[in-house]
Amino acid sequence: MAKRNMSDIIESYLKRFLKESEQIEIKRSDIAERFDCVPSQVNYVINTRFTQAHGYQVESKRGGGGYIRIVKIHLVDEVEYIDRMIGLIDQQISEKDAQNIINTMRQNELITERESRIMLSLMDNITLTSITDYEDQLRAYLLKTTLKELRIN
Repeated sequence: MAKRNMSDIIESYLKRFLKESEQIEIKRSDIAERFDCVPSQVNYVINTRFTQAHGYQVESKRGGGGYIRIVKIHLVDEVEYIDRMIGLIDQQISEKDAQNIINTMRQNELITERESRIMLSLMDNITLTSITDYEDQLRAYLLKTTLKELRIN
């Protein structure tokens, strides 16, 4: 069995609760204590694995009674979901962020496995670097264009 890192373990722990509930409320210090890690490790997991591109909304309140609330995003229909993903894409997007959007759409069954593989191949740094030095801008354009087309069909 492959060794999992602490970020994977914390992510799995939180997602287990999110399978049973639409939202969870945690204290960063409690999670850090449970896994014997620094609170910034918990922040890292939340900031990188529970983003809108992953299908989550995160709210937080700082201070003594502070909390972090993670809420699953449920949209009314596919068009609304795709519009939200398009809204996350600025003038440029990293390969990792593009992968997150595509993988989330696949997990939510908005695209097929085959479509996700095709889209991921278009977003690949190796593919885009061979065409231009502005791969993040081209990636954003290609991903927006593809999502807009999915919106129509």
